[in-house]
Amino acid sequence: MRIATWNVNSLRSRIDRVEAFLQRHEVDVLALQETKARVEQLPLMGLQALGYEVAVAGVNQWNGVALISRVGLEDVQVGFADMPGYGDPVAAEARAIGAVCDGVRIWSLYVPNGRKPDDPHYAYKLEWLARLREAAGQWLAEPTALVGDWNICPTDDDVFDPAPFKNSTHVTAPERAAFQAFLDDGYAEVTRAHAPGYTYWDYYRQRFERDRGLKIDFALASPPLAARVSSGFAKAMKRYAQFWGIEVVVRD
Repeated sequence: MRIATWNVNSLRSRIDRVEAFLQRHEVDVLALQETKARVEQLPLMGLQALGYEVAVAGVNQWNGVALISRVGLEDVQVGFADMPGYGDPVAAEARAIGAVCDGVRIWSLYVPNGRKPDDPHYAYKLEWLARLREAAGQWLAEPTALVGDWNICPTDDDVFDPAPFKNSTHVTAPERAAFQAFLDDGYAEVTRAHAPGYTYWDYYRQRFERDRGLKIDFALASPPLAARVSSGFAKAMKRYAQFWGIEVVVRD
């Protein structure tokens, strides 16, 4: 089974690219982030014509996650237990959707950005990750994939130059500790060995052309699933968004 994840940065704008990617690489399950639309606003007929089922969580033009599968979508869950909300009034955001696809529970995750270390959104990010960790601990014994845009650079090697980010999010010790906690619990990050490069570039100062990016997109696999990962790659999609898509192949 081929599992891919891509921060698409507007599914409506890039639906043709998504359809082409699925066909070109014979992807079985695609997790999307930043779909940026309600389900009734999305052009899904082409995906369905290709034989894919689609599960979407989206409430407005911000955030949004989806799972696109040709190997089944069972037990769809929008959000996880005790997932915190944000805003005034506080409300749940469309940042997590999970389903069982051919026996594997796959979560498409769009972790909050955090904005700045002294911003309330940063505290929200850490709380969101803590609650996700609690929920994910219950899925360790079964084949589970936590994939998506984590908005964290776990190591300095995941940043083109750590110095400009010294007082920024994505590289702070609490964020990195939150990511490491999933690994300490038993999840394995399975893309780095096959696709170690960056996955995001800002449009600023030709950073893609100069390969001055960040690696913030990851796939964490539970022990039963990690043992089945055989390969993977990163696909350049900068022309269509600021992100690469990453894919892993899971043996039957």
